[in-house]
Amino acid sequence: MARNRNNRNHNNRNQLAAKTTAKSTGNKLFPQLVEKTVTQTRQDIAKWKAALNGFNNTDSPSVYLLYNLYDSILDDALLTSQIENRIQDTLGSSFNLSKKGGDIDEELTTTFQNSELFNDLITHIINSRFYGHSLVELDWKQDGLNEPQLKADLIPRQNVLSKKGVMLFDYNEDKGIKYREVPEFGTWVLEFGKPGEKGLLNKAVPHTLFKRFAQSCWSELCEIYGIPPRVYKTDASDPAAVARGKKMMQDMGSAAWFIIDTEESFEWAKGVNTNGDVYGNLLNFCDNQNSLLISGAVVGQDTKHGSNSKEQASQKLLSKLVLADMAMVEMYMNTKVMPALARIGVVPADYVFQWEISEDLGTLWERTVQALQHFDVDPEWVKDKFGIQVTGIKQNPTPVPGTNLNVAESFFV
Repeated sequence: MARNRNNRNHNNRNQLAAKTTAKSTGNKLFPQLVEKTVTQTRQDIAKWKAALNGFNNTDSPSVYLLYNLYDSILDDALLTSQIENRIQDTLGSSFNLSKKGGDIDEELTTTFQNSELFNDLITHIINSRFYGHSLVELDWKQDGLNEPQLKADLIPRQNVLSKKGVMLFDYNEDKGIKYREVPEFGTWVLEFGKPGEKGLLNKAVPHTLFKRFAQSCWSELCEIYGIPPRVYKTDASDPAAVARGKKMMQDMGSAAWFIIDTEESFEWAKGVNTNGDVYGNLLNFCDNQNSLLISGAVVGQDTKHGSNSKEQASQKLLSKLVLADMAMVEMYMNTKVMPALARIGVVPADYVFQWEISEDLGTLWERTVQALQHFDVDPEWVKDKFGIQVTGIKQNPTPVPGTNLNVAESFFV
């Protein structure tokens, strides 16, 4: 039976190889986009409010200001790390591809396990939580002399009016195409997320902007606190004395000495009486809020009031969010991606995507040891599951610490 199944899989591979040269019909959306240069300007709360007003405009929505702001705040190291933690935890998990209700297709699973196509699709699906929406176009692309590979291009969110189902060729103009009405939609063009949603990043905007403000002010404080202003006293009514004083202060630079007239004086201004606690507290508050937003808890930042139990509880909350991301990925993969790939000819029809459930080997080992008191356990299963080479039954009985099991009743050596 196993040989027949392998033959069927081999036949499926041959059939798929003949289909992978299929091309999509009609014009591609991604090549029609007008590439734009995004200027780096100072962002503040007023610009965030203006971007929200444009996004929420019913008659003539404009989303590019908000998504440009999202790209800007992702320069923040903590926010990026929190998002990457969730994405990488999902990408690092193993999945299986199998016919619905059938055995796992090991060859097909191995082919796509670390493929660029599936990694990109999973990333775009998870990012729909943070951005609110993702529109992806599949296309065959060839790198050099290599065989063409199916790849997923993300349509820039600045160009997508998801509430109206319109993709703008230039986000500064109103000329576009209703992408849900093109024949390729659902096969070559895939949509993830809820139309009109702003995503979690919208809630991170004010905290990130306030954090930048606090960092800027704190850096200025460091400059003033480390090198207090210098005060030079002279006859302000004498232009020559004033000019001489300006030149003297410029020439002094970082030198520790200079010469002044006996009628003039020089002193250091009194420095500020704070070490920047007010800015540090604002920075910590903003970091904690973004950590709560993305990870569900303050994970790894609070070293002053942290504890092992607190970190463990935080990791459990983060794990629950990762599991929710994985459930969403599995849902979109089975309802949109796998049917689309089947129509393209990359996977057989009626194949499903499933995450591989990881086992707690510590708990399983304890249960195995307890089961040995009453049941026979397959040595091959023990070898495959725990990596223990079982060669026979040990005849000399010795007690196993922590259990009532006699090793003479087991087969471990």
